[in-house]
Amino acid sequence: MTASGRQRIGRFSTEQARQRFLRAYDTAMRAWPEPRRELDVPTDFGTVHVHRYGPETGAPIVLLHGATGNSSNWYPQVAALGERHPVYAVDTIDDPGRSVQRRVVVGSAGNAGWLDAVLAGLGLHDVHLVGLSYGGWLALNQAVYAPQRLATVTLLDPGGLAKVPTRFYLNLLLGAAASVAPRRARRRLAHLLANHALVESAEQLAPIMIAARSWRTNRPAARRLTDDELRAVRVPTRLLVGSRSSLLRPARAIARAEALIPGVRAEIVPGAGHGLPMERPALVNRLVLDFVESHTPDVRTR
Repeated sequence: MTASGRQRIGRFSTEQARQRFLRAYDTAMRAWPEPRRELDVPTDFGTVHVHRYGPETGAPIVLLHGATGNSSNWYPQVAALGERHPVYAVDTIDDPGRSVQRRVVVGSAGNAGWLDAVLAGLGLHDVHLVGLSYGGWLALNQAVYAPQRLATVTLLDPGGLAKVPTRFYLNLLLGAAASVAPRRARRRLAHLLANHALVESAEQLAPIMIAARSWRTNRPAARRLTDDELRAVRVPTRLLVGSRSSLLRPARAIARAEALIPGVRAEIVPGAGHGLPMERPALVNRLVLDFVESHTPDVRTR
């Protein structure tokens, strides 16, 4: 897709909607541990907003949320990952958040470019990149097109391994409808749809629901990366797929990754849906840290 009228910068439908979203976003971010720092990093595509938590030293972990998500979504991970590592959560430049986009991001090269500019602007190298869903596509895309700052990538039910199926969009629509049901009913629906977001607190749901109603974008879905692109990955890669994923056929996704990505470590998480970090936070935290520390030289030596 070219940077023509077919693709526009993401925006809120009204200024009032944007302000409602930002108030809800700030409330949701209170779930993060403190002290937390906020940083704005300039890129050719706009200013990218980043939240930082953790020590001043250590191997950096950078988190990329899913489509129409934001940095608050990582609240179950930050304290655990940030005990020994600086943790950075990025508000994707073309999703609702506190990043300010000024130019359309086009294709794999554009996405790798803005994210590399963020890592460079933060002064980071040997980065452990962790991405969920569309953020997983960004992480995988980075490993193909701009791996120079990466130490590892961890992909949580990511885009890029298969074409986004119709059932994924159907699950989103059913989840949006279920979100207005009484809380007791939402628990049953969350299990039925394998959609853990339905049982999140009102504070965590608010920015997601406001964005669902008022964020306007026609950014392309995460495209299926080619066999040759996946073969080009040279960064150590960890892949986790929920057994009830609405995005991927788990066994098929694992088989494709193992056949093409050199040395990938892949597994299916039994009983889990698409939202792995919120649904299985302790497991995700442990597996991410184990993978990060197995590829951090000073930890291996110690």
